[in-house]
Amino acid sequence: MPKLPLADWIESIVDWMSTYLGGFFDGLSVVIESIVHFFAGLFLLPHPLLFIAIIGVLAYLIGKWQLTLFTVIGFLLIDNLGYWQETMNTLGLVITSGLISILLGIPIGIWSAYSKITHRIVAPLLDFMQTMPAFVYLLPAVTFFSLGVVPGVIASVIFAIPPTIRLTYLGIKQVSGELTEAANAFGSTSWQKLFKVELPLAMPTLMAGVNQTIMLSLSMVVIASMIGAQGIGATVYRAVTQLKIGQGFEAGLAVVVLAIVLDRFTQNLLKSKKRGD
Repeated sequence: MPKLPLADWIESIVDWMSTYLGGFFDGLSVVIESIVHFFAGLFLLPHPLLFIAIIGVLAYLIGKWQLTLFTVIGFLLIDNLGYWQETMNTLGLVITSGLISILLGIPIGIWSAYSKITHRIVAPLLDFMQTMPAFVYLLPAVTFFSLGVVPGVIASVIFAIPPTIRLTYLGIKQVSGELTEAANAFGSTSWQKLFKVELPLAMPTLMAGVNQTIMLSLSMVVIASMIGAQGIGATVYRAVTQLKIGQGFEAGLAVVVLAIVLDRFTQNLLKSKKRGD
């Protein structure tokens, strides 16, 4: 049986997209790179101690003193180890890819919940995206966006967006049919029913998807460093290639601190009003 020329088909599609959509990819690259640099510059603008004080106050407002203590000590440790700039660059990359994933994923999840046809199309695509090895995402990202921070963001978005879509869909589908019928009985429009009934009730599930998306975005940091994305992942990658175990441990510790802080922040975001309970 002859082999299907699947590789040739894929390369033909990529060549066509590069030829006819090159201008679009160039514009998108400029926008994404500007957003990443904006966030990284914003985080690097204040003195590290001032930034730590601000993030400590935010931690206290949305969490408890345990979160505040860990956040302050963790960021002080990062600054002491000398990885402050790399960590802030990584945070800018994670925030950018997380925001893009959330801004795209929530509407797609809502659309899937309202349309069975959309869900039947989106569900297998999400299965494909979640089972494909993360390294494979780097190939089209580099092809269309060259090397640098932009393909890292694109690969992170593709890798991290499925949980937001899935859990937004699941959260809306789990809303009681009696509540939606009551909203219809009171003459609510589709938009009123969505924003005043379904989304508030689906918010815990939706936020779980956001949490997973941010964690997956951060997990792509080291992988994205292989294609030129700057940040703490590049330090980890250099330490691995040069067998500098101590330096790799320090940089990895900075990634762990950042991951735990982002995880606790998103988990406690909806509970901030109950902090005094």
